[in-house]
Formats: sequence, C-alpha cells, structure tokens
Amino acid sequence: MLLMQFSAAGTDIPPVDTWTPEEFRAHLDFMGEVNAKLMADGEFVQGEGLGGPPQARIVRAGADGAPVVTEGPFAETKEFLAGFWIVDCETPQRAVEIAAFISTAPGPGGRPLNMPIEVHPVMSGPPQEM
Repeated sequence: MLLMQFSAAGTDIPPVDTWTPEEFRAHLDFMGEVNAKLMADGEFVQGEGLGGPPQARIVRAGADGAPVVTEGPFAETKEFLAGFWIVDCETPQRAVEIAAFISTAPGPGGRPLNMPIEVHPVMSGPPQEM
C-alpha cells in the first residue's frame, strides 16, 4: 500500500485551495496518468484520493461501545493522509520505484511536490515467526 502524505511542515508548498485551477488540473491529470500506467502494467489494485482534514472524523468506542465521533484531524495538524494506492508488484523495490514517481506529482508552477509516499506491505496473515 502506498500512502500519500501531505505535510505543510518544512515545505514551501501553498495550501491546495490557493492553487490555480490549471495547477490543480495538472495535478489531477498526473494522478490519472499514474493510475492508467499502473493499470496497463497490471499493477493497479485500487487507489483513491481522500478528503482533507475538514471532512475527516476520528471515531472511538465509548464506554458502552457506541461510537464517539470528533472532528479531526484538526487544522493545527501538520500532515494528513491525502490518498492511497494498493499495488501488486513483483518486488518491494518496484513499489519503492512507483512511490518515487508518484512523489513527483506537479504542484504550483508545475514544480514536483516531492511529497512523502509511505510504502507498506499488505499482510495476508500474521508473520511466519509468530
């Protein structure tokens, strides 16, 4: 699983709601091209962009098991999960290569964002050593 993190901390990337429509469209077009290439290569399983922090909720079970819902992550959160891909690759190195390419998604002025992309193996069961 490839997790696209967006972080305003330590970057000069302006918030996405300040991008021009053309900059935002170029970003979305790039993501569409990533998905199309992964599909053509037989590596795409699933991928989605996610709503930003204003649409997210944090849920915990209350004392009686009923959901306790709070808004969040909050505006002061420095990073959030922006999207994900599940890919089926021959090797872990190939997943790293895909993640590096996704990281080059264009932002304002067409500059690569170089966003961090986390790479996690999807486990089909407990580790064998358990």
